[in-house]
Amino acid sequence: MSKKRKQPSAYGGAGGQGRRSGAGTSAGSGASGASLKDLLSPSVLDQLKTSAEQWKQAEQERLEQKRRAEEEAKRQERKRLENDFEYLLHTSDPNWSKYK
Repeated sequence: MSKKRKQPSAYGGAGGQGRRSGAGTSAGSGASGASLKDLLSPSVLDQLKTSAEQWKQAEQERLEQKRRAEEEAKRQERKRLENDFEYLLHTSDPNWSKYK
């Protein structure tokens, strides 16, 4: 007969595997009150700002192209349906006496 083994707990029961010491997490860079903007050089900040603006413009252009493509697809579908006699027959007003 084989014995069942105990599986290590996720909470660090066997060997402390689940727990980590907090050393080095609170004072990682040494500048506790400084923000990332303060730590980066102005040239890097300018590069980041320009790249962010370029990404925003590219996203706007992509959305605009998508919108135009959808409008064009709708226009083409409408044009195709206007030439489809069966569609026109089913969507037209069944009261033909109005058009005498």
